[in-house]
Amino acid sequence: MHKHQPPRTRAARALAPLAAIALLAGCSFIPSHERPAAPVPQAYAQPGSEMPTTAKAAADIDWKEYFTDPRLQTLLGIALENNRDLRVAMLNVEQARAQFQIQRANQYPTVNAIASGTRQPKTSGDGYSNLYQAGVGISAWEMDFFGRIAALKEQALAQYLATAEARKSAQISLVAAVASGWLTLMADEELLDISRRTLQTREESVKLTRLRLEHGVSSELDSHQAESLAQAARATYAQQLRQRQLDENALALLLGQSLPDAVRASLPSSRLADAAPMQPLPPGLPSDLLERRPDIRQAEQMLIGANANIGAARAAFFPRIALTAQVGSVSSELSGLFKSGSWAFSLAPQLALPIFDAGRNQAGLEAAQAGRQIAVAQYEKSIQVAFREVSDALAGQATLQQQSEAQRAQVQADSKRLQLSDLRYRNGVASYLDLLDAQRSLFATEQALVLTRLQQLQNQVTLYKVLGGGWTEATAATRS
Repeated sequence: MHKHQPPRTRAARALAPLAAIALLAGCSFIPSHERPAAPVPQAYAQPGSEMPTTAKAAADIDWKEYFTDPRLQTLLGIALENNRDLRVAMLNVEQARAQFQIQRANQYPTVNAIASGTRQPKTSGDGYSNLYQAGVGISAWEMDFFGRIAALKEQALAQYLATAEARKSAQISLVAAVASGWLTLMADEELLDISRRTLQTREESVKLTRLRLEHGVSSELDSHQAESLAQAARATYAQQLRQRQLDENALALLLGQSLPDAVRASLPSSRLADAAPMQPLPPGLPSDLLERRPDIRQAEQMLIGANANIGAARAAFFPRIALTAQVGSVSSELSGLFKSGSWAFSLAPQLALPIFDAGRNQAGLEAAQAGRQIAVAQYEKSIQVAFREVSDALAGQATLQQQSEAQRAQVQADSKRLQLSDLRYRNGVASYLDLLDAQRSLFATEQALVLTRLQQLQNQVTLYKVLGGGWTEATAATRS
């Protein structure tokens, strides 16, 4: 009855299995990605008293616009070129891109040129026979009907994108670390200057008390107290010299080389109070961090990759169909290759259906599902960490200015107190202990003011970093 069917009907019946296979080829077991809800409040608890609402977002401000000190810009340029951690992060991106290309290539057959020659005894046992082959072939190409290879490709793509985000995060951290290190060196120079002046004053006080002791105006106790205070200042100065060198070494490691001579020569005259101002930054909303922070985008890509792993683990329960094929010339004589009538081909499809694997596929699926739950938790934690970092920076911005102003007033008061105490001591109205106490108090408050100024400036650097500043598309285009 079939032989009377029209040709179109017979062709349709022949193509039906192919159509079914084509439909299966579009099958995917990857769960749909849904971004988890951000486990943080809708707004920051302390937005700050001087927060601009129309200013440019930190993630849209190039580091050259935010850090306007030419010396710091020079250091940042050097670090972005030479820092080894950033170089490793960039190479990790290249490695992840290559891995993705390898995984993507698995979707396509690999065609190889094949040539072989075989010499073996004849079945009759009389002499030997030769067999020569030449052609092209496909070896065990898996036809991805159930999306296993496609899912692995998606996982490799997500890994590549996550690595690219990690590279951006590394640059943001590097920019902030170099800026903070530069400010620390400026503070070190200012502290050294305070200690140097204090040591000089106390050495003069030692000379004065010895002279007064020789003339019987002061006691030996006053002389020893002055000497003790001078030695304490000398010890502090030595400690700060050591710390300054350690801080310069740390900055040199970030730069990947030593500080330029011109930059180092300008440090002794640097003061934090004269540091180039940084523009105010709007904090925005916590939800903005999802798009602004590379580390959060990295965690989300890892979550997408974990979803793809589930798809690959599900596809492992279904048959795998592999195809091996070869076409070329076969001849018993080498000279007969490629002659008319020597052409041949072979086609060997293979289907493997899991029947018993001792629970391997089920365990693989469970591991992939657990991996996704881990990725969800890591993604949520990255949001919580980002929220806390921004909140901490905003809290510091709201209070450090007030602390700095109060300590500046305290320095002025202690400086006046020292002048009056010295005058009273020289006129015999006050004891030397009052003068020593005034000297110690002024030294401590001057140092505290420098450290608070440093903390205030570093807090501005931190706010820029935690809001996603330090990397822009324009900068990436320029560097590439």
